[in-house]
Amino acid sequence: MHECNNMYTRVTHLLDAALGLPSDERSALTVALLDSLHGDDNGKLAAAWRAEIERRRIELRAGQVRPTPWAEAKARLGQP
Repeated sequence: MHECNNMYTRVTHLLDAALGLPSDERSALTVALLDSLHGDDNGKLAAAWRAEIERRRIELRAGQVRPTPWAEAKARLGQP
């Protein structure tokens, strides 16, 4: 259990740092992390995620959607 707590602490620390980045840098980080998980060598996944991220950013800036604060999202996921 101790190792799991350490992992959660590291992930929380990294997430807090990432959330402090400007939106363009968060988008780039998101795409890079997804690519690393899926081993997307040809860039199709990255392009699809960039398009999705841009679509969501446009909706957010237009006021069509409301962002969810991280504390609220964690609570919905049942995270401490």
